[in-house]
Amino acid sequence: MNTITVQTTVAAPIEKAWQYWNEPEHVVQWAFASDEWESPAAENNLQEGGTFKTVMAAKDGSARFDFEGTYTAVVPHERIEYVMADGRKVQIYFKAVPEGTAITEAFDPETENPEEMQQAGWQAILENFKKHVESGN
Repeated sequence: MNTITVQTTVAAPIEKAWQYWNEPEHVVQWAFASDEWESPAAENNLQEGGTFKTVMAAKDGSARFDFEGTYTAVVPHERIEYVMADGRKVQIYFKAVPEGTAITEAFDPETENPEEMQQAGWQAILENFKKHVESGN
C-alpha cells in the first residue's frame, strides 16, 4: 500500500497554524472537502494516547460520518501522528518557512476509493484549512 502525501503552505506563523489545526472551534470551520459538506462538531484530546473525533456531514443530510483516531505522537509545533479507527496511519508535519508554515500530511489510503480521489479530497481539506487560517477567523 502506498502512502499518499498532500502539502500546502499557509501564510501564518507556526503557532497560529498549530492552534487552528487542533482547536475544535477552528476544526469545524475547515474540516471538509467541499462547500456541500460541513463539520458540525469536533472534539480533540491532543496528547499521546488521546483521541479526536470530527463529524463530517453532507449539508443536504444525505451522508454523515465520524472521522476519528488515537494520537500516537504529538510534538508541539512540529509533528502529529495518529491511527484512524480503521487502523490506517497518518503523519502531519509542521515546518516554519519564510512564507509562513509548510504543512505536509501523509496517510495510508483506504481500499474503497481510487488513490487519486483520496489525494484530491485530503488536498481540498488542506486548502480549506489554508483559507480559514489566512482569513483570520
